[in-house]
Amino acid sequence: MIRLHETIRVQRSRADCYRYLADFSTCEQWDPGVYRARKITPGAPVVGTGFEVTISTLGRHRRMEYTLADLTADRRIELRGEGAGVFTHEIIAFEDNSDGSTTIDYRADFELNAALKATQPLFKPLLKRMGRHAVAGLRQALEIDDTPPAQGWLSYAADRSVIAATPSFTERGYLAMDDKSHSQFMHNKTVVITGATSGIGEAIACEYARLGATLILIGRNTIRLRKATHAIHDFAGIPTDAIQCYDADLLETNATAEVARQIAADHSAIDVLINNAGALFDTREITADGFERSVAINLVAPYVLTEGLMGPLIEAGGRVINMSSGGMYLQPLVLDDMNFEHGDYSGTKAYARAKRGLVALTRHWARRYEDSGVRFNAMHPGWAATPGVTDSLPGFDKVMGRFLRDARMGADTAVWLGADAAAADAQGQFFLDRSPHPTAVVPGTAIKPSQAQALYAWLRNETGVKAHGVG
Repeated sequence: MIRLHETIRVQRSRADCYRYLADFSTCEQWDPGVYRARKITPGAPVVGTGFEVTISTLGRHRRMEYTLADLTADRRIELRGEGAGVFTHEIIAFEDNSDGSTTIDYRADFELNAALKATQPLFKPLLKRMGRHAVAGLRQALEIDDTPPAQGWLSYAADRSVIAATPSFTERGYLAMDDKSHSQFMHNKTVVITGATSGIGEAIACEYARLGATLILIGRNTIRLRKATHAIHDFAGIPTDAIQCYDADLLETNATAEVARQIAADHSAIDVLINNAGALFDTREITADGFERSVAINLVAPYVLTEGLMGPLIEAGGRVINMSSGGMYLQPLVLDDMNFEHGDYSGTKAYARAKRGLVALTRHWARRYEDSGVRFNAMHPGWAATPGVTDSLPGFDKVMGRFLRDARMGADTAVWLGADAAAADAQGQFFLDRSPHPTAVVPGTAIKPSQAQALYAWLRNETGVKAHGVG
């Protein structure tokens, strides 16, 4: 038997610590030895809930299955695990301290099967080192750090060279992050998410649900919204009535404006708005409102929805997060051809131009509403393997498939920007993996404030949707 015992003290309440760890799939956020973890039993964690944990050791992935053997609310978590010839019994106990901190006591007994018994002298130091790293990661995950993020000079230099930055868009970039945790709970917070019925959007919704937020999902397919609601419930265990769905086709300006009016009438305060919905189209088509489809869904819809929800956002001092794309780096803002009327149509180019416009709009909003208390940021999710990528860019998916992030990795920064104290004062910046990055690295793609103002005026005039506070 190999026995581990580690103790840490964190400045969080006992209830917070217990809640974060009871869903043991969070171990992928804080244990550097865990590559991926997921809860395989639907609903809130209870005795008998199972977890599948993929551990990375010595360059190989080994799968373990854990079961919650016992739970004492806010006091104790007991787990049993089995896999790859290893059997484990682990106990995590929580104790209050007089200063409001919590002591977390971790104990684990590991048994190796007959085939591995001979390797125990090698396994013991490895497991002890992994245990120390795991509890150190747990301490970092639970401690709240409100230090504003900054980009390091190596990352900045890589961005400027373009090619050197591409590995950071892959799974490798996400795994290199020091802190992947989401432990700052969102009780009594309301989060609006577009495009939450699959891929990154659904992963964003799942994580916010686990943090305790009330979710508002906007989509055009009632059946898919219902399926997403059940998937989110299964993931996070929150009641389905904490998830509200609104039907709207965001390709239609009037429908987008109307759903904004409905949500604003139902919710006086909105804490987070995530403009995640987007699409890439192979052929050029014009919507009934006169917009090229990429512009309509990727730029016009976020403008109309955000302006329509500005009142509740200001009431809450909320945060707006706009989902962009790496293709943006290669395209300028073409103000005199927003609907791609000139030249040969390219779906990828139209998509990238619209995302470039959304990033420019984000910075303009940050300047315009600087004193409102609302924070605006854009982000890049990295290259993620999602249904949208597979359908829209099959060649890219085929070549890059094994290097791509999964949806949960792509969702990480969107959740962090909306929930974390460290992002509270970020304004108008562009993020990848919780770090600010430049938005223009190719000559001719930088956007001047006057161009962003012209874009804002074009959106206002073409949609008929006025800025908040303007009649």
